[in-house]
Amino acid sequence: MDEGCRPPVISTGRETRIKIPTVRIRKLLAIAVFCLFAVCAAPAAKRRQQEIAHERPPFSEDDGLSIIAAALNLGGSRTATLDCSHLVHAIYERAGFVYPYARSSDLYSGIEAFQRVNAPQPGDLIVWHGHVGIVVNPAKHAFFSSLRSGLGVDDYQAPAWQKRGRARFYRYLAIRPAQNASTASSYFLRAGQKH
Repeated sequence: MDEGCRPPVISTGRETRIKIPTVRIRKLLAIAVFCLFAVCAAPAAKRRQQEIAHERPPFSEDDGLSIIAAALNLGGSRTATLDCSHLVHAIYERAGFVYPYARSSDLYSGIEAFQRVNAPQPGDLIVWHGHVGIVVNPAKHAFFSSLRSGLGVDDYQAPAWQKRGRARFYRYLAIRPAQNASTASSYFLRAGQKH
């Protein structure tokens, strides 16, 4: 062993001790504590959401069209009186994409059933603080929601929506139940049938 690599040795007669520089130990201990704190301080919900994102792939554009079809075929006086988050929940449920009900503020923060995305596709959620809708056509910035004038489609780039702040987009992650149709075309066929 190279003489420069050996720790200094203190001999007191009967026992021999190795002298370890305390400054180096303190630095290593401080770094270890900092790393431990950094890992523990990360929000558990974010870690869980990332784990789920790796476990389940987001739905496809075809699945997104199933959501749009469910929105367009939604009818009745019951849905006209729903607030935005209940409306979106009912539409997703009708299309076979079930998730636990969440308020728009919870959706904005992120929930396990959805993954935040930068490039929306039809069927994704568009969420502001206090409002949520479903993206219909991202190229035209169109979304479906409960509006002041009733259920309808609006431009999410309109000044009224821009005043709410930056919108976030979320894509559904959970796997579609096996008993439901897996394509938009089969949903359109089912939607035309009376139950």
